[in-house]
Amino acid sequence: MEILSLVMFALVCIVLLCGYPVAYALAGTSLLFAGIGVLFDVFDMAYLHALPNRIYGIMTNPTLLAVPLFIFMGVTLEKSQVAEKLLAAMAQLFGRFRAGMAVSVVLVGMLMAASTGIVGATVVTMGLMSLPVMLKKGYSPQLATGTICATGTLGQIIPPSIALVLLGDVISNAYQQSQLDLGIFSPESVSVGDLFMGAILPGMLLVVGYLLYILFLAFKSSSQLPSKDTHRSAQVGSSSLFNALFAPLFLILIVLGTILTGYATPTEASGVGACGALLIAVMNKQLSFKRLQEICLSTLTSTSMVFMILIGAAVFSLVFRGFGGEELINDVFEQLPGGKWSAILLVMLVIFLLGFILDFIEITFVVVPLVAPVLLAMDINPVWLGIMIAINLQTSFLTPPFGFALFYLRGVAPESVKTVAIYRGVLPYILIQLTVLVMLAIWPELATWLPQQLSQ
Repeated sequence: MEILSLVMFALVCIVLLCGYPVAYALAGTSLLFAGIGVLFDVFDMAYLHALPNRIYGIMTNPTLLAVPLFIFMGVTLEKSQVAEKLLAAMAQLFGRFRAGMAVSVVLVGMLMAASTGIVGATVVTMGLMSLPVMLKKGYSPQLATGTICATGTLGQIIPPSIALVLLGDVISNAYQQSQLDLGIFSPESVSVGDLFMGAILPGMLLVVGYLLYILFLAFKSSSQLPSKDTHRSAQVGSSSLFNALFAPLFLILIVLGTILTGYATPTEASGVGACGALLIAVMNKQLSFKRLQEICLSTLTSTSMVFMILIGAAVFSLVFRGFGGEELINDVFEQLPGGKWSAILLVMLVIFLLGFILDFIEITFVVVPLVAPVLLAMDINPVWLGIMIAINLQTSFLTPPFGFALFYLRGVAPESVKTVAIYRGVLPYILIQLTVLVMLAIWPELATWLPQQLSQ
């Protein structure tokens, strides 16, 4: 009977590759296998009787309320031309340096990641704004596209990331489940704020790594950079730079600051962020009734997709457990040589490969709930595990030939930019991300130190 759980998982992947909507693929395939299991008396319908409670729990989960609010904040900032002003100011500020435009793209991408938390939006926005300018200045297509793709994926790890909000909720539930499996009844849990705090140092390490790579190319006079910056007109003034930076930086500090200091939950801070984004749009004179309609419709579409996938994943999880899939995973992990490190390596490899065909939402709702309770029962820190998964997915989204970030940029890049150039451009950044991932494996304190300090 347990083998049916693996067959169901494989069939779900095949259905997704055929292009069917994720939520319906998960729920439909699971219900089909449940019906077959009932017909042959190998599945207990009591598992599906728990589905109404699961859906009610999703509807009343206060943590998940942060998802539509953070999406609203990100979409509002995207449409209020915040990124355009930031990039123009940064490009003029660093225009005197040989690698000034590339450095500007990394810094603006970092701020956009912290403002929107949406990978696709950041890659597309930066691709439309900065790629034509970088190519015109003389940057090689490889360096220009690689830098934009890499900085766009920072939205996966730099808080307030939508991925971290969803991961935080799933990891928290998995942690509580693992404690119950061990016979420990503890009210303590893992919050989204813990993951936000744990992601700050790794996120900054990635940004520093990107900047060091670009500066290394400038130092060794690489042909990928222009011989000199041709954009020297209209040097930026302090007032222009202040006006471009102040509003988004202030909003980021307010949202993250209230979470990290414990004055607000992520859900409460997301409400503040949504209101602040509207104020920024009003200040930039970019908020009309038509644009507000577009923002609300985009938020509704994205939020509906997330919650439909979550419901489909709940059906899949119940049927998977009904066929004994959870016990099968537990047995496989226990029999692996090397203990928990072999289990972690296997899970990271599977998640990395699934990142080629599934978005982070599907992986977070489908794969993580299956493997996280088993891993956490092996005395693995939940914050460290969440950050490792997030960076692993970020690397997967950047890896050729199926990385989502590559497809996003390919859709907005000029035809003169070859796909091979995009693939070559991201390779150094993939090595940087893998280096940070290895550093996290060697020094878990990079993810756990800050949450521990702020919790004291």
